[in-house]
Amino acid sequence: MDKKNALRAGAVAAGTTLMMLLMSSPALALTPDDGDDPGPGLSVAETLGLYVVAPIALFVVIAGLVMVFDKSRKQS
Repeated sequence: MDKKNALRAGAVAAGTTLMMLLMSSPALALTPDDGDDPGPGLSVAETLGLYVVAPIALFVVIAGLVMVFDKSRKQS
């Protein structure tokens, strides 16, 4: 009985995945919609600055503020 349920669950999962893949059509992503204005792309330096340097800098600033304003340490 367990093999039958496992087979049924696998068939349902495979069927659902297949239907989702067939219903999503990536070819339609190539045609721009009304109001689309993509603008210029980012350079490598801009991309690294935006997605690597900026989050690290934000983390350092927040960690620094937490350490500066930490009141749990006893100051003598």
